[in-house]
Amino acid sequence: MRLIAHEFVTLDGVMQGPGGRDEDTAGGFRWGGWVAPFFDEAVGEVVTGWFARTDALLFGRTTYDMMAAYWPQVTDPGDPVAQRLNTAPKHVVSTTLQQQDATWAGTRSVIGDDVAARIRALKADGEGELQVHGSWQLLQTLIAERLLDELRLIVFPVVVGRGKRLFDDVAEPAGFEVADARVAPSGAVALTLVPGPFRTATYAVVDGREVVVEE
Repeated sequence: MRLIAHEFVTLDGVMQGPGGRDEDTAGGFRWGGWVAPFFDEAVGEVVTGWFARTDALLFGRTTYDMMAAYWPQVTDPGDPVAQRLNTAPKHVVSTTLQQQDATWAGTRSVIGDDVAARIRALKADGEGELQVHGSWQLLQTLIAERLLDELRLIVFPVVVGRGKRLFDDVAEPAGFEVADARVAPSGAVALTLVPGPFRTATYAVVDGREVVVEE
């Protein structure tokens, strides 16, 4: 399976508490709920498209608990996001959650050790998309281990300052190819990024003309 992360981020790279003021207040974060003012029809279409391609889900414990408390309440059969979240196979990474306590329908496994190896095994098992949503701490592991096949972002035109950042502590530089980009009327920008090589270049003057010299 292809492992794909889906994240809402601010202009300054924060992904904490997009859905509401009390969603994630860790570290004293007070600015939750920055997505809703910009969630127009175009953004909704992008998000619905994400979930239409979901074959299985992978969560960190905090995001799993939050979603498991909320989404089963959405029983509207016409809500494609709720329908997929509530029925798709799920895996959760946690050292404290026990399998018998993971009661959200479709939860197949709790990964408590050998995280990178276990996720590689999930990727090797079948076709389609294994999707990550939110799950900040897990995402840092996926980035560090270079496990992501694709990163889908919606960048919202807002700055919040301190908070959990998408690229929190990157050990090595990395590059991405932009496979798709879309600007919503609200100003939100949806990006589909494929990991690629990190490249640098230098501006130089050759024969009186400014050129870019790849390094």
